[in-house]
Amino acid sequence: MSGTPRIDDWTTGAEAIVYQSCAACGATQYFRRSFCAACGAPDVQDKRAGGEGVVFATSQVVRAATAEARAHVPYNIVLVDAAEGFRMMAHGDRDLNIGDRVTAGFRRFTDRLVPYFTRTRS
Repeated sequence: MSGTPRIDDWTTGAEAIVYQSCAACGATQYFRRSFCAACGAPDVQDKRAGGEGVVFATSQVVRAATAEARAHVPYNIVLVDAAEGFRMMAHGDRDLNIGDRVTAGFRRFTDRLVPYFTRTRS
């Protein structure tokens, strides 16, 4: 990753969503890689997302995949198109609809910190 420092994010317990931007072609990607998925260049840089986006899809989970998740059922999984140009999966309020503008926060889910989206207040 071209010598730029790695920014901690929710996967390491920090309240942040981090994406990568390619210095060569300008593409954005959400999953960390040592190269750009669009052009293959090795010069990708970590950037902190602002947490704003739009709901692309939503799905309510009513059957827990693990015993630890049973306490959270039902819960909502959303795909969010972030303002920075990447799409991510996260948790969100159950009343979210496709097209809603949302803002990220963070909550505990099965003892892990996860991004959690709520409708942006006007």
